[in-house]
This record gives sequence, C-alpha cells and structure tokens, in this order.
Amino acid sequence: MRVFVDGGRRLRFDDGTPVTAASAIAPLGDGWLVAQDDATSAAWRRAGSVTPVRVLPPVEGLDRFSEAAGTKGLKPDLEVACPAVVDGEPAVLLLGSGSSPRRMRGVLVRLVDGEPVATAADLAPLYGHAAGLLGLPMDQLNLEGAARHEDRVRWFHRGNLAAGFPSASVDLSLEALVAAVLGRADAAAVRVGNPLRYDLGEVEGVGLAVTDAVALPDGRMLLSAAAEDTPNAVDDGPVVATALALVDDGTVTAVVPLPEVVGHVHKVEGLALRAVDGATVHLLAVVDDDDPDASSAELHLRVELG
Repeated sequence: MRVFVDGGRRLRFDDGTPVTAASAIAPLGDGWLVAQDDATSAAWRRAGSVTPVRVLPPVEGLDRFSEAAGTKGLKPDLEVACPAVVDGEPAVLLLGSGSSPRRMRGVLVRLVDGEPVATAADLAPLYGHAAGLLGLPMDQLNLEGAARHEDRVRWFHRGNLAAGFPSASVDLSLEALVAAVLGRADAAAVRVGNPLRYDLGEVEGVGLAVTDAVALPDGRMLLSAAAEDTPNAVDDGPVVATALALVDDGTVTAVVPLPEVVGHVHKVEGLALRAVDGATVHLLAVVDDDDPDASSAELHLRVELG
C-alpha cells in the first residue's frame, strides 16, 4: 500500500474565522460536514463556501472551549461523523468521544428544505455498553472514529498503549443507532457486539492509535492513526507520527506512514471516502493540530492498495 497527498487547503468560514479542531468529516448534500471537537457547531463545506451549522446548544453559555480558557472539560467533543439514513434520506451521524458524561451524545444532521437541521440525544447507556464489552473504565473510553458498511456501524476506540489499552472497535446497527438519537428507541436497548482489537505498532516508543475509519466497498477498512504521547483519553500530547492502516475485519494487513506536508506531521482525525477506482482510493481528510487559533487543514489523499 502507498499513500500520497495530492493537495490540500486551510478551512475558514465565509467570514474569515478559522474552522478549528476538525475531528471528523462526512458527506452532506452537495458538500461535506466537518465536526469541530472544540465547539457546538460544525462546518458545512461546499464549493466556494464554508458555513457554520449549530449541532448542540451552548454549554454553560459557551459555544467554544479550550484548555487555555479552562473550559476544555465542558466541550461535547464530537469526534465521529458517519454517513447515515433517516427515513430514506441521507444524513450525518455525529458522536461524542465518551470519555466524560458531557461527551456521550449523538447528533443527527439532516437537510430540510436544503438547510441543515440537527437533532441530539443523550446516549450514555450505549457508551456504557461499549466500554463494558471492550473491558474499559469509562474515563479511558475514547470513541474517535466510525465507519459504515451497509447496515452496520463499526465504532472505533482510540487506544492508548501507555495506559495499557489497545485500539479496538465494536459493531452496532445503524438503524438502531439512528432510532436512539431520534428518540424512537431507548439507547439502552441498542445492542453492541463483535469486539475487535488492533495492533498498529509503535513509532519512537509511542503506540499508533485509531483516529477515524472509512469502509471500502468490499468491507475492508482504512484507518487513520496517530502516535500521540499522552497518558490518558483527555490530555493532548506531542504527535510523533501518523499513518494509514488497512484492516480486514480484525486483521491489520498494512500500515503506511502519512507523508509530511512541508515538513509537518499532520494529525489526521477525520476521513471520508471520495471515490474508489479499482485499487485506487481517494479520501478527504481533516486535521486537528491541537492549536485553538489555527485553521484546520483539509487534505486530499490517494491510496494505492495494490
């Protein structure tokens, strides 16, 4: 497997303010919805335009959060953007990371008369099921990625080898998950199964851990991964390397470093599938560089599987 960066740009809203802490991306209408893990709004990126989309109400009167301001613990930490379906229409499912009660919410974003509309719900029981199945204490749960294949969602826990927890995943029904977010079903009734664990290796003594995933048409998955030197699921740390991994169910078949861009290691946190042409996969990736003042980067990745 080989990986190439074919281009990229910095993401800014139409008023010039930066899109920050981009953590996930999924198709929405004629564009892409980008989650910001430090805010209650997402960014709808379309040709020639990037507009904000409110996905959650303010938290204690705040819509943006940072460690410098002492508000990082308040953020909803939306880390997943997964293509979904609501009543036969395409939608985007956003999910929090789960490492604290504030981060256990799900949001569905749909287009109504061409405009994004968000519906949110507390999914704490579901997060508890996932943590129990993976044998994780709740404060170490860090669900940062998800990939949809047909009617199933594979939900990925970003491991931390320093804390003794590998990257892992669980499976659940997309229909059941959507119903829970819409309030049509009890979140506690959503079944979670098929726990898998992944050994992605280490770089400079720091373990590579999953940050997002996309499913290929044949069911295999491409994972983005980062080697971030941090002791837990909340604190940021220096990123020594990033990579893409190809997995077939629970088997890791390839791990390839992501090319540096102008000498910089970009921490890719969101992946979306643009196209598959034979053994060539085109991805759209978004980057969270853990800088609250910097606009996030969007990268066009080309993966040669052969």
